[in-house]
Amino acid sequence: NAQFTIAAVHDPYGCAITNDPATGRQVISVYRRPLPSANLRFLSAVMFDGRETLLPLNDTRTFENNLRVDLTDQALSAVMGHAQASVEPTPEQLAEIVQVELGFSTAQVRDDVAGSLHHGGAMGGPQLLSAQQYYPGMNDALGGDPTGAKFNPQAFSLFTAWEKADIKDRDFWGDRQKGSEGEAARTEIAAGEKIFNTQPAIITGVHGLNDNPALGSPASITGTCSTCHDTPNVGNHSVALALDIGVSRQADSETDPTIVAGLRELSMPGLPVYEVRGCMDPANPGEPVNFYTSDPGKALITGRCADMNLGKGPILRGLAARAPYFHNGAAANLQELVDFYNQRLQMNLNDKQKQELIAFLDSL
Repeated sequence: NAQFTIAAVHDPYGCAITNDPATGRQVISVYRRPLPSANLRFLSAVMFDGRETLLPLNDTRTFENNLRVDLTDQALSAVMGHAQASVEPTPEQLAEIVQVELGFSTAQVRDDVAGSLHHGGAMGGPQLLSAQQYYPGMNDALGGDPTGAKFNPQAFSLFTAWEKADIKDRDFWGDRQKGSEGEAARTEIAAGEKIFNTQPAIITGVHGLNDNPALGSPASITGTCSTCHDTPNVGNHSVALALDIGVSRQADSETDPTIVAGLRELSMPGLPVYEVRGCMDPANPGEPVNFYTSDPGKALITGRCADMNLGKGPILRGLAARAPYFHNGAAANLQELVDFYNQRLQMNLNDKQKQELIAFLDSL
């Protein structure tokens, strides 16, 4: 009962749209980067499109139980689907899988020039991350913190100590990372964290945010990186808020100049492209519009036009090990990722600020 129809207009692998031999239903092939099986205790949605969020992860009282239920179903689906097992795992085996997953904390430990990321007052690394406080809605930028606490844009404070402290002669992981080079690297990382928290970003044309009736459908929001990456020292959104920042769209058919400018900064992979028909144009209510995408996102699960291209923002810790970036691998490296956001959100970063932001992201 989908509200739209979908057709392949670019099919490089010959399998963009097939039919399930058992049911005859359409099968749409999309290509997504695998999400880490770590830091899962901070999740607000399970899977990129939220398909495994069977029980909501939005209430502190039910969060732990619901997360275990969701991860259990995800593990079962992976064993019987990806692994093509002939026998279902037992409840005890599934519980062990989930327990192992929930025990993994992943973060960058060390920078080759700056040294240890948890010395000199810094709080990087997985050990401190494993003790990081979290509850659903924590520091929600949209006012959803259940404690009533106001949003604090200083979402990351891992390297605040490196902004002011005299760290020239401290021991960084036993190798005496001192002198001008090490000090400069630590200063750069701290400066990048400050940019992440404070540099103005003009958020426009983000489906799921700027057109969200619950928020008053604001045409423009002046925020920062931490507006969407608000979970303290983790970087995902602490409530389930699927968004479309534009990386699935096609520059040749896109009309939003900030999206086009952002897409031009990426190394877009050769993915299938789909034409979607039957949805209404948000800018012209009542008027149908055709658009092109490499991944209809959450809409493939719900069949709703309102969910077209929507997906979650992932946890940012351990980011350096996960190139290429975005759900479809469109950013080959952190330079392209920062260049995309600089254009897409009109951040007006100079080259020095870009390198500082990259240094920070590389240290997560």
